[in-house]
Amino acid sequence: MAWRRTLSGLIALTRPVNALISFLSIGMGALVTGTLEPGSKVLLAAFSGTLVGSAGNAINDYCDVEIDRINKPRRPIPSGRVSREQALYFAMALFASGVGLAVGIGLEAILLAVGASLLLVAYSFWLKRTVLWGNLTVSTVTAAAFVYGGMAVGRIRAALIPAGFAFLFHLGREIVKDVEDLRGDSHVRARTLPVLFGVRAAQWGVTLVFALLIVATSLPYLYGIYSQRYFWIVLFGVDTVLLYCIIAFWRDVRPKRLAFMSNLLKADMLVGLLAIYLGRQG
Repeated sequence: MAWRRTLSGLIALTRPVNALISFLSIGMGALVTGTLEPGSKVLLAAFSGTLVGSAGNAINDYCDVEIDRINKPRRPIPSGRVSREQALYFAMALFASGVGLAVGIGLEAILLAVGASLLLVAYSFWLKRTVLWGNLTVSTVTAAAFVYGGMAVGRIRAALIPAGFAFLFHLGREIVKDVEDLRGDSHVRARTLPVLFGVRAAQWGVTLVFALLIVATSLPYLYGIYSQRYFWIVLFGVDTVLLYCIIAFWRDVRPKRLAFMSNLLKADMLVGLLAIYLGRQG
């Protein structure tokens, strides 16, 4: 039936795996502070941030329809499951809902939700097609998920460590995705790093960012902030994956391989969240 096809398309616009990661990241941002109280505000923050992030994904598909027709023809809009108009109204409803839920948390949360929404809109309409600014925007909004969780319990400072990790993790992954989308981005003359300066510049960029992240992940253990369990999970579950991706990125930049790498990194985010959770418990 047509409505089922549309519904599946709308769900796909939100990118459910990304939504799950956002939800867990916000919860983790609260948990690493040592408390999940008040629980009602943590839940509000988790749902609010997830809705805003999902809206950002939907508006991104709305703006990227020409690129997706080349790079990802099975996405909801180019495949015909959802019209551009439906995607736009859906994104607007999600943004409004996400900001609306922030009202129950406090003024700081409202400002953060509105700010993140504006950045995501700016990213989709303008910043995505600029050198690094789009990458930095996505990374900043993703890192803000942890801050949002810390804000819900009134303890922002303790959430800054995972926020920093998230920023670097997503910055590297976004550059990988830029190379994956090189053909479509070139078609619309997007001014991304690989389009303007070549794949080699993107390879060096990912190497630098992920190398910095590998070093950074050891610091909370060395300074006694997280436990030994955190260190071993990060070492074998996160850092080895980052090292593999650095090597693989230099060896093979075919879109199919980069799509696999991007999904691998997405899954590895969950491992990183587990490491922080268990490290905090230790």
